[in-house]
Amino acid sequence: AALVRRGGLVGGRWVETAAAFPVQDPASGEELGRVSDCGPAEARAAVRAAHEAGAAWGRLPAKERSVRLRRWYELMIENKEELARIITAENGKPLKEAQGEIVYSASFLEWFAEEARRIYGDVIPASAKDRRILVLKQPVGVAAIITPWNFPSAMITRKVGAALAAGCTVVVKPAEDTPLSALALGELANQAEIPAGVYNVVPCSRQQTAAVGEVLCTDPLVSKISFTGSTATGKILLKHAAGTVKRVSMELGGHAPFIVFDSANVDRAVAGALASKYRNSGQTCVCTNRFLVQKGIHDEFVEKFAKAIEKELHVGNGFDAKTTQGPLINEKAVEKVEKHIKDAVSQGASVVTGGKRHSLGKNFFEPTLLSNVTTKMLCTQEETFGPLAPVIKFETEAEAVTIANAADVGLAGYFYSQDPAQIWRVAEQLEVGMVGVNEGIISSVECPFGGVKQSGLGREGSKYGIDEYLEIKYVCLGGL
Repeated sequence: AALVRRGGLVGGRWVETAAAFPVQDPASGEELGRVSDCGPAEARAAVRAAHEAGAAWGRLPAKERSVRLRRWYELMIENKEELARIITAENGKPLKEAQGEIVYSASFLEWFAEEARRIYGDVIPASAKDRRILVLKQPVGVAAIITPWNFPSAMITRKVGAALAAGCTVVVKPAEDTPLSALALGELANQAEIPAGVYNVVPCSRQQTAAVGEVLCTDPLVSKISFTGSTATGKILLKHAAGTVKRVSMELGGHAPFIVFDSANVDRAVAGALASKYRNSGQTCVCTNRFLVQKGIHDEFVEKFAKAIEKELHVGNGFDAKTTQGPLINEKAVEKVEKHIKDAVSQGASVVTGGKRHSLGKNFFEPTLLSNVTTKMLCTQEETFGPLAPVIKFETEAEAVTIANAADVGLAGYFYSQDPAQIWRVAEQLEVGMVGVNEGIISSVECPFGGVKQSGLGREGSKYGIDEYLEIKYVCLGGL
């Protein structure tokens, strides 16, 4: 309760609005509370506050920014349990997963606190003896941060940690389903003595989202937009940003393939498949959306995968210690899973296990495995974002790579093989930004996160993530 806030955070102050919108528990449907419904006026005020705070924050020595970020990280770890409970309450994911998210989330503040002191420029040898050439890296300015509901804490710190380390200030617009996590981070930012106006939050309802998003993408005081969400929404934001030629980072939709070759260790592949597909009930942008299994081991893999699903996965309320599969975020998400299963079965797919809503409630769905799946089915053509694992049988390596690369998106991809030559070939040929080889979980703070094709622009995390918030300035010193 100490970290639950209901108002927006603008210029270091909590702002209440005349209207408020409900935040609901996806497990029960009950209202957790109401949060201020910020609109364009609050968004513009937050941008101005960020702009006014920017000069002083950007001029602070890197070490001082580092110390503040480090303190924010420490406060997150100290309050890990409460932050995790907020995530489980508003998002539904199992408490153990939520605790893992908080540790992961905090690690970005720790990482970028360290990277703040490593923003190095260059001295370039000049072509004339009376000149010197310098390259400086400077903060881009105010960054608008627009985040999704599936990782309501980590998607913020992965962006904000880099921005603040670079000397930028931010305005965060969290998803309407999960604003409490963003506001809790704001409370801890204040406790960490992050200066007023450096971290601002404008929560809003679904009805206000388009208008607030447009303000953040068109206001001339905003220099940078970082968005995680659907490809369709990303394209809209890119159009808005084009008017003032803003810097953009886009982490958009995925459609991850998971290829299991005949040479694979099947038991390890099953364990990796379980982790990759069913984390957060399949509601992650890098979770597997299509399984491609080679003919020689197909039947063995499907049989063992089905047994693992039935034995290891337990559907329930996220606060129940036994739960590994919480509810989906809302009924619309459940309906999409149902639609994909119905379409696949109508075209000849077989339900191996699961296949229907769970008896616990309208947002719960059984972990589902389909076999006899083809590339003509909806579940292999678009992202499901739910606990559905469709398996396609293939014969040759070339066939698998062709199917995997047929998508117009390319965020993550996975494959299992014990053939060294095949590992090199396939890793290089997969058209994705991130590849897991004999590994189903690949995200970490040290690694560059991002995609190719219509999965986005730019990278987050790692030493490369801070570059997204820096401008390169060339300085020529003459007359020497």
